Amino acid sequence: MKVDIANADAVAAAARQTADAHGRIDILVHSAGIAGKNAPLDEYEFDEWRRVIDIDLNGAFYVNRAVVPHMKARNYGRIVNIASIAGKEGNPNASAYAAAKGGLIAMTKALGKELAKHNIAVNVITPATAKTRILEELKPEFIDYMLSRIPRGRFLEVEEAASMVGWLVSPENSFTTASVFDLSGGRATY
Repeated sequence: MKVDIANADAVAAAARQTADAHGRIDILVHSAGIAGKNAPLDEYEFDEWRRVIDIDLNGAFYVNRAVVPHMKARNYGRIVNIASIAGKEGNPNASAYAAAKGGLIAMTKALGKELAKHNIAVNVITPATAKTRILEELKPEFIDYMLSRIPRGRFLEVEEAASMVGWLVSPENSFTTASVFDLSGGRATY
């Protein structure tokens, strides 16, 4: 189903529909996001800032908020939010994206602590650039800059991220919560 991630009511309705159709919600992998335009902060358009924050941060809040009651009712769940290494380190000319992803990291850490006693693990992944559709939004010189920051000298493969997510959402992950997992090819500095 397609849902406008920036519409809290639509997200809540989709969560209810999913729970009704399947009897429960055990896993959430939240990866919706946009890069937004590249521009210095002092030139960043207000509407563009709001658009990036609405999708990348508010949308994540709406989705997490919509599934948590279903998980709490069963005393079980696994949530993985996909942020970005930009949320930890920032990227020049991408302040809205970095701010939204930094906020997503902080929200995930707080939520993981809130839900720890409910057997709900909430973690966040901070990948470096991967070959996904988000690259279509970026200028070639910015893509080159992103690649130059990765010591491995290549972009993340989607399958590598899927492997990390697979473990984080599995019952095998019975301890780790409120944690940040870097998939940065060596870019992460903390």
